[in-house]
Amino acid sequence: MTSSTVEHTPAERMSLRAALIERIGGYMTAHAIGLTAELGLADLIKDGVRDSAELAAETRTHEPSLRRLLRMLAAVGITSEPEPGRFALTEVGAQLRSDSPDSLRAFARMFCHPSLFSAWQGLGHAISSGERAYDHVFGKEFYAHLSEQPELSALFNEAMGEESRIAAGQLAAGYDYSGFKKVVDLGGGDGTLLAAVLPGNPHLRGVVFDSASGVAEAPGVVAAAGVADRCEVMAGDFFQDIPTDGDLYVIKSVFQDWGDEDSRALLRSVRAQMPDAATLLIVGTVLPETSSPEFPIMFFTDVNMLVNTGGRERTESEFRAMLEDTGFTVRAVRLGAAGPLSFIEAVPGEAR
Repeated sequence: MTSSTVEHTPAERMSLRAALIERIGGYMTAHAIGLTAELGLADLIKDGVRDSAELAAETRTHEPSLRRLLRMLAAVGITSEPEPGRFALTEVGAQLRSDSPDSLRAFARMFCHPSLFSAWQGLGHAISSGERAYDHVFGKEFYAHLSEQPELSALFNEAMGEESRIAAGQLAAGYDYSGFKKVVDLGGGDGTLLAAVLPGNPHLRGVVFDSASGVAEAPGVVAAAGVADRCEVMAGDFFQDIPTDGDLYVIKSVFQDWGDEDSRALLRSVRAQMPDAATLLIVGTVLPETSSPEFPIMFFTDVNMLVNTGGRERTESEFRAMLEDTGFTVRAVRLGAAGPLSFIEAVPGEAR
């Protein structure tokens, strides 16, 4: 029986309409959360209950309008309104605090940034042509655009560090490093991952490897973790030259940025330069073979890559084929080993 043949009561029909309308209005919620992050409202509310008039004075905003924004946020579970005109943070909204260990304030600011909203206006172009919408809208690819805007680039790096923080802790706890001496984090960004891994593995040395802009904040991050003496920060192009003396190479949340051709080129580069006895550990999203409402963020990210970078998320079978084509043998796949992220462990083999 299809959905069009199901008989519904008027109340059920209204509920179905409301469900679709809420999804249509998703961009409104995103704009509201992005502005909340920009204004620092979560930092001002903190653990208490604040009056909208006080918040308006501190943010130099129009109080009646700010109150309407805060009510909307309460309707979607970011704030609560225990008394008329007085607002608190929910546990979800508390993640917008900059001092939260689970902060996603920079992530919200980045993904609600006007440049990304503009790129998504080109979704139709991406779907009809298969080309990156970002290039179509801005006339240049995403990372080239970032390199020209230092503030946006710094925000992007901070957002990626926030996104990695919890997964990095799970990766540190969920993988056995006892058999390795030197781990190389390819595309390691600000060093969040190795800052989580190295403290609990005092025998291990590390290298954070990324572009010059990508590793700009890494020295401070690894120093704050107390592992600067065991962690080298290197700038370079992993399509060209990578450190050749590691015995564990980690690539986390990188392949989603690239299409199949570039991903295979990266894997061939790694395979050609890593020692034959080394291990490759891919950490990232592995899509289920069929989609379902159980995994919405994975599929959001997949289309976001289509829009902005030309990359994609992949299924286990797609990862296996890509690795085998480029000279690797898959040794193990652990789905959900780091929360929403999975582990794919591979060793050098023969290219097909």
